[in-house]
Amino acid sequence: MNFKTLIYIGLFLVFSGTDAFSQNARTVSRSSYDELEVDSMVSIPKEFDNTLDYMTHSWIIQRAKSSNCRSSEDVPVSDSICKQRLSKMPCLMEMPYNSTVRSFIDLYTVRKRRQVEYMLGMSEYYFPLFEQVLGANNLPLELKYLSIIESALNTTIVSRMGAAGLWQLMIGTGRMYGLEINSLVDERLSPVKASNAAAHFLRDLYSIYGDWHLVIAAYNCGPGNVNKAIRRAGGKRDYWAIYPYLPRETRGYVPIFIAANYSIHYATEHNLCPAVVNMPALTDTIMVHQRIHLEQVANVLNLPIEEVRLLNAQYRKDIIPGNIKPYSLCLPLNYANSFIDKFDQIVAYKADSLVNNRRAEIEVPQVAPISLGGTERVSFHKVRPGETISEIAARYGIPASKLKKWNHIKGSKIQKGQRLKIIK
Repeated sequence: MNFKTLIYIGLFLVFSGTDAFSQNARTVSRSSYDELEVDSMVSIPKEFDNTLDYMTHSWIIQRAKSSNCRSSEDVPVSDSICKQRLSKMPCLMEMPYNSTVRSFIDLYTVRKRRQVEYMLGMSEYYFPLFEQVLGANNLPLELKYLSIIESALNTTIVSRMGAAGLWQLMIGTGRMYGLEINSLVDERLSPVKASNAAAHFLRDLYSIYGDWHLVIAAYNCGPGNVNKAIRRAGGKRDYWAIYPYLPRETRGYVPIFIAANYSIHYATEHNLCPAVVNMPALTDTIMVHQRIHLEQVANVLNLPIEEVRLLNAQYRKDIIPGNIKPYSLCLPLNYANSFIDKFDQIVAYKADSLVNNRRAEIEVPQVAPISLGGTERVSFHKVRPGETISEIAARYGIPASKLKKWNHIKGSKIQKGQRLKIIK
């Protein structure tokens, strides 16, 4: 059984047991989007708001420069213009307009302008990678904006629920798609590997639902909640039809996704300009075959440790366990040759304190019998099959009553393998 078969079995187990596969499911007509009443219970997903706020405290943002826009003022835009612009976006996925979508467009273009400009700067570094991965998997390129919602393009962020990385993958999902996750390595934090895993996950979800809005909803709240909403909506396989039955935060998830697409695509029209983010434009990857610490690399090559960590976020404790198997190290392009030339120096730098501080073997010390004062000594007897209290007591020359007292035995029942305390 190959790996892909295992993945589909896992997805089947997640999705089975519902009527979500109905071939006769009805859908909401496209004309009903504009008439959709905004749910008063819709809310901004907590993790979405947290990622935007946390992003401004990240190391790379602290080094960013202000945008070069001539004006920092937002340009008021009417509902009709927003609707027209959404209809003209070059997207495979539907980008309908309603008042909920508009409220999130205002969130991006008015209330969170500073964060959006930072994300625009970061997107110049990450979006080409996302587009390459999505294109290779024949997926809509607009799915790259999912990472905006999930992580605000913060590689190292971990949610309160344990989702991690640019695509906020849970541990189980990451492992299902071949990512290594342990105490030292978490490949959910690797932009390349996490992007490939997320693309395969999205592709598999689409093979189940056949509707990208449902895929995005399932990505947020889990397939189980989407399946329940479909069932409660009478089998309708359309996001806006199942909208009232989704968890509160997921109701805002697709509108936020649409708003993110709009806000980044029409950033210039809203006087939003990319912040100048000091990310290395070109990098190189080197396979490491020894156990090294990122501090060794940073100090010997005279690189900021924060930059080395940012480029190698998958190493949770700054340790590359190359003694187990080859692992990749990402560096700015102009430092790759220097790393090769100074490799022996890097390995030797503070080696005893950073990488050689683990004992491979420990000799167990000999323990003397426990003394309870005076000349008394404690030893133990392991009960053999068929032995009795009386036989054991006679063997050690002690009263059976004392043997039972020392071992808190009531009656005379003992079990094979039981350890009895002997005091002499």
